[in-house]
Amino acid sequence: MVAENEHRWADALATFAPGRARYELIASGEVFDGEEEVLDYWRSGRLVIPDQRNELIALHHADDAVITEFWLRGTHTGGGRPTNRPFEARMVAVFEFEGDRIVCERAYWDRETITRQLRGE
Repeated sequence: MVAENEHRWADALATFAPGRARYELIASGEVFDGEEEVLDYWRSGRLVIPDQRNELIALHHADDAVITEFWLRGTHTGGGRPTNRPFEARMVAVFEFEGDRIVCERAYWDRETITRQLRGE
């Protein structure tokens, strides 16, 4: 999470098993499979929300996964029609592991929470 917050993409990718980077965004149904797709997802997201950051709330451990609860925060200052409004949403991400490397990050959140804040509601 720290590497993503600091836009250190190579360090963030290094946490994945070689050739196994995968993100699944459950709320939107999007899947980014492979290092290039994951890297493009990170970079394109920061064009719209340059200050996007995560703040860890809690970690939970399973046999082959780590479950994180965290705050996702940022300000919509980029993209086609920026609102210049901040948002925060409590999220959950499941990091699936093979050995000591991540093979999938699956993120869950309520899209409407962010949408309402960006509309100023």
